[in-house]
Amino acid sequence: MNGTMKAVIFEQPGQYAVVDKPIPKIRQSNEMLVRIDACSICGTDMQILKNPPGIAAAPGVIIGHEMVGTVVEVGDGVKNFKAGDRVTADNNVPCGTCYYCKTGHGNMCENLFCLGIDGDGFFAQYAVIPDQLAVTIDPDLSLDTAIFTEPLNCVMSGMDKIRLLPGETAVVIGAGPIGLYYIQLLKLNGAGKVIAVELNDFRKEYARKLGADLVISPSESGQILEATKGLGADVVIDAVGACIKDAVDWVRSSGRVLLFGLNFAAQQTICQTNITRKDLTVMGCYIGTYTWKKTVQLLENVPMKLEEMITHRLSLEEFGKGYEAMKDGSALEVVMYPNGR
Repeated sequence: MNGTMKAVIFEQPGQYAVVDKPIPKIRQSNEMLVRIDACSICGTDMQILKNPPGIAAAPGVIIGHEMVGTVVEVGDGVKNFKAGDRVTADNNVPCGTCYYCKTGHGNMCENLFCLGIDGDGFFAQYAVIPDQLAVTIDPDLSLDTAIFTEPLNCVMSGMDKIRLLPGETAVVIGAGPIGLYYIQLLKLNGAGKVIAVELNDFRKEYARKLGADLVISPSESGQILEATKGLGADVVIDAVGACIKDAVDWVRSSGRVLLFGLNFAAQQTICQTNITRKDLTVMGCYIGTYTWKKTVQLLENVPMKLEEMITHRLSLEEFGKGYEAMKDGSALEVVMYPNGR
């Protein structure tokens, strides 16, 4: 396929550009050319565009790693996909040969290569991806639901770790997109109560709409004890990346803490004895770990309130509008349609 396409690139710290680039070519037998039907801006993209960057990307790289697309062409070695298939894709390419890849922890790959950071990602009209990253999606699934597959996949990996039992109480710290996914999945898994802790009134309202039983500010944390008859929550999830001390304080003895949010600038001081004395299980969760198929099954079979989270629907050329809305907090989910809606 010849011609040019629109794409959003990282230029240098704090700067991006919407440019014309050649439509990429299939160069390896396991690659596929995919038309990007929808892509969305997430916190990682915002970290890349900070000055200084929170995540270092290669200058000139096409950013973006959340997408839904349609296969246009396949390489000679591609057996499980064909032109016309609707797909979503992981953006993380593990090497397959290091210690972590060989022991089932590809998310910890010593040579992890990330599309949208190290190589061209999905804020473009077309992208070339290795077939091992792609997952087919039912063509009847709404595009505005399917676009949530990648971030929801990461949250599904966290849910797999905490193993919530029906009736348990969970606290979610932060009601941004990730926190809102957790709220919905916790309720679907039978949580007795889900308590959202959030400062922003805009996000508080979304937490209520999407299923939280109690929505409080951090200064109102005493209500967690009241809601749990003085015990504390069975599970506390930090979706912010700077709240381990609060998580340890708000979880019950012998409870579970899941640390999910990322904030490399955050430094905290905690009393380690509180973890030991309360006999806590504290877990980290980084990107999705073999939960892509389960996430697609979820979206295809279980109704969720995901499209309600989309606050901005834009063209690729309007990336700047979405970027500014994410910066000033007026956006929750920004979805772009590189080839039109």
